[in-house]
Amino acid sequence: MTHISLTAAPVAPVSPRAGRLRPLGLDEVRISDGFWAERQRVNGENTLAHIESRLESEGWLANFDLAARGELPEGRRGREFSDSEVYKYLEALAWEIFRTDDDALETRFRRVVDRVAAAQEPDGYLNTRFGRPGQGARWSELDWGHELYCLGHLFQAAVARARTRPDADDGLLAIAIRAADLVCHEFGADGRDAICGHAEVEVGLAELGRLTGDDRYLRQAALFVERHGRGTLPDIEFGRVYYQDDVPVREAEALRGHAVRANYLSSAAVDVAVDTGDDELLGALRRQWERTVARRTYITGGQGSHHQDEAFGDDFELPPDRAYSETCAGIGSIMFSWRLLLADGDARYADLIERTLFNVVATSPAADGRSFYYANTLHQRVPAQPADPDATSPRAHSSLRAPWFDVSCCPPNVARTFASLAALVATADDEGVQVHQYAPSIVRTTLSDGAVAAFEVSTAYPADGQVQVTIVEDGEWTLTLRVPSWASGATVQVGEEGEADAAPGAVSIRRAFRAGEVVRLFLPVRPRVTAPDPRVDAVRGCVAIERGPEVLALESTDFGADIAEAVVDTASGVHESQGRVHVRVSRRDTGEAVDAALIPYHSWAQRGPSTMRVWLPTS
Repeated sequence: MTHISLTAAPVAPVSPRAGRLRPLGLDEVRISDGFWAERQRVNGENTLAHIESRLESEGWLANFDLAARGELPEGRRGREFSDSEVYKYLEALAWEIFRTDDDALETRFRRVVDRVAAAQEPDGYLNTRFGRPGQGARWSELDWGHELYCLGHLFQAAVARARTRPDADDGLLAIAIRAADLVCHEFGADGRDAICGHAEVEVGLAELGRLTGDDRYLRQAALFVERHGRGTLPDIEFGRVYYQDDVPVREAEALRGHAVRANYLSSAAVDVAVDTGDDELLGALRRQWERTVARRTYITGGQGSHHQDEAFGDDFELPPDRAYSETCAGIGSIMFSWRLLLADGDARYADLIERTLFNVVATSPAADGRSFYYANTLHQRVPAQPADPDATSPRAHSSLRAPWFDVSCCPPNVARTFASLAALVATADDEGVQVHQYAPSIVRTTLSDGAVAAFEVSTAYPADGQVQVTIVEDGEWTLTLRVPSWASGATVQVGEEGEADAAPGAVSIRRAFRAGEVVRLFLPVRPRVTAPDPRVDAVRGCVAIERGPEVLALESTDFGADIAEAVVDTASGVHESQGRVHVRVSRRDTGEAVDAALIPYHSWAQRGPSTMRVWLPTS
């Protein structure tokens, strides 16, 4: 196997060349227990095997075997983008193998790579839907064909493998480089002046360039980003806004069009802006993030209010019962916010990541990790029938989680996110370490001056708001803890000193730490009533109830009736009892008032079919 020189980088999905903060890798942060550790366990033990089983039974993996044997297009199954689900699965495996050192997963990984490798053409082209006799020509359907989109996920899988097992010698990185070289040849400055209808190749190329140190890939990513908005793709019923080909990235005022495409493109644009020092582009992306979060994002962090085109609506167009809020859009939003956090260090980005993780990503998989929500409604009017565990859902209904979809982008996207989740916990700079997400974890990194920052985080968060940081090694550095925007009244205590106020944003402690020293952050995790922006017509006269980072919901299972009959009385108090939040709710039909328990939104419909709503009417 040809040796490929790699640049030093954290064992993480994103490693920018510049920025305010440096990501910490999976070798520097480990989630050890609690809410997210349980989801990682289920992901590793159940979800990954479930995904591979469906990739086999649906024939999406077998497409590569058919390609290798020259038997396409006969027998090919799946949509034009089904190759990408195999690549996302490989990426998830790569992170999980590093996390667990599981030999069985390693064997599965290599077997899939061998099947992918056998399908690659001599010049690097790799796709099972195009390019062979009886199929459409290469690059002939850039608007809907997803050839470049699929390759973007291949590049991200190769980056994950190279950063976690740089000496694996399994061939995946070489496959990706051959394909990336072909992309640069075909679509470079002297090649096709074109883009893919679904952004993703840009983000993959940028990270592949960081991994290999080859600036051609970054330049190609930048070319694709700049070509968006020139109207090179066909105008369609949803308009060119659907694939962000209506307005140049620099000129856009907010994210718009297909929500996943928009977030992937914005993530790539941050990569390009940071690595090339393009402050103008970065400033435009900051402004777009701010407007999108303020006016086009659900209380859950979900994005996308149009079912027909899986797209953002206009400002304040956020109907709860028509919330599409695709799981993949939530993951794309995290990708965008994380890159801005690394660039700027602003805690607001981590706030949105937390909100989206708890209320979109955690909502998608069932407790056993074998069925999923594709879309995440905030209001379910009619109970659904349980999904057939052996069937493939043709549509992305939100009523109950389904084991698989004709478009199954979300299950492997969730899998790769959970497997690499520790990379979102903390960052470092020249002064110290910043903790952004709270989970029982072990953190150890060496700072630029040689100081070692090593500590353990203990917490029952989000059930409890106390976060305890215990220093493991002596060292002088700065510990920065995020204080969520909802946490007014938070306090911090260092050692035996008295508590001090910790305003929303972040609190920093600079000192010569000693092993065994403890820093405690107290976050007021208690129920709070949230009123909507009055410009959101669909929820005027309603309230939502939140507790810490979790959005709560009223489910018919607890109300004892259809939630269409529910009217809440927050004046009578919202209180906690026996570990659950309760609110006084009256029934429109009978006038009867009950003390109804609420559930974290991410756990709705885990007990069977139900009706549910997040925004509760007050009259």
